[in-house]
Amino acid sequence: MTDVLRRGRASLAFSFFAQGATFALLVTRIPAIQDRYGVSDALLPAFLAAVPILAGVGSVTTEHLVRRIRPSRLLRWSQPVVLLALLGAGAGDQVAELGVALAAFGLAVGALDASMNMLGVSLQRTYGRSIMLSFHAAYSLGGIMGASLAWVGAHWHLALWVSYLPVVAVLLPTALVGSRWYVDGGPAPAAAAQGTGGSVVFRLLLPLCLVMTFAYIGDSTVSNWSAKYLKDVLGSSEQLATVPYNVYMVTTLVGRAIGDFGVRRFGAVAVVRLGALVAAGGFAVVAVAPDAWVGMLGFTLLGLGLCVLVPQTFAAAGRLFPGASDAAIARLNIFNYVGFLVGSPLVGALGGAWSYRGAMLVPMVLVLVTLGYARSFAPQPDRYGGGHERPRTADVGRGSNGL
Repeated sequence: MTDVLRRGRASLAFSFFAQGATFALLVTRIPAIQDRYGVSDALLPAFLAAVPILAGVGSVTTEHLVRRIRPSRLLRWSQPVVLLALLGAGAGDQVAELGVALAAFGLAVGALDASMNMLGVSLQRTYGRSIMLSFHAAYSLGGIMGASLAWVGAHWHLALWVSYLPVVAVLLPTALVGSRWYVDGGPAPAAAAQGTGGSVVFRLLLPLCLVMTFAYIGDSTVSNWSAKYLKDVLGSSEQLATVPYNVYMVTTLVGRAIGDFGVRRFGAVAVVRLGALVAAGGFAVVAVAPDAWVGMLGFTLLGLGLCVLVPQTFAAAGRLFPGASDAAIARLNIFNYVGFLVGSPLVGALGGAWSYRGAMLVPMVLVLVTLGYARSFAPQPDRYGGGHERPRTADVGRGSNGL
């Protein structure tokens, strides 16, 4: 029984790792993709916006599919599609081919993100203690690896397909083999918080949806504007301007690697409140930084603060709707893409019309709003860690072997 849990946890962690690497390889090579296909600056935003929009469609579709198909099966087959779509984006030479590849990537990544987090929440319930942050730490580690490989490809002027093919050739078969050990959690506890049962009450889910949106507005601000901010506002060199995102990813990994221990010791509410305060402090430091090195300190704080919000939001949705956690997570996952769509244009518009220093205060305020919703993260009916940990559940539910 313990071996089943360990294999399930390790295989799911690898899935998060593979997705982190895949996504990083795509977004960090956008300039190269633009050059390869001759996509104009005017058309590029449409391509970039299409991916999260279609991912939202994929997440909504997953909410309906999981009524008939286990999340493990959806994850098993959506991950290869994402990897092959990445390879397709690097191997084509016509704009139409890029459009097809990105459409497939977007739809599949929505199903992938939703099903991964469904399995993570159900496995956490089976363990009876917080493990969700460890999965997102694996995602961060994959993102660091993917960004590093993208740098190598750019440094050596490798063709996109040459950069992508070895990664896909390794990750795809490994993910398929590992998918044999995914664990679909058993039936959720009969008790439900605040009158929830087998359906999702959106009014109760809304605070978590807002937190998810605010977290991804903050995240997209770092990923899209950190380099420009350091170079144009703080006067750093072009080389130094590439560092903040890597620092952000590393501190995100560190925060997630130790975050589960904090949840077990102090509870989810305290961890979310601390994360929101640290992240807001990071945005404040960035906004008032006199030079690039102080700005780097701000991005470091952002990584440590923002990293706990998303995993704990998924976990809270699973606890809030124990009888319909898959549906709640699929619906909540949509706001991942809402935040991604809103964040970058919002900061860009404010920076152009006002100032980039002032624009950094907007995600700071939004992250602080999270403090008002912190009680939504209170474990109900389960309490993970800190003297409140449930005994480990004996029934691990349905393994996906033989699917």
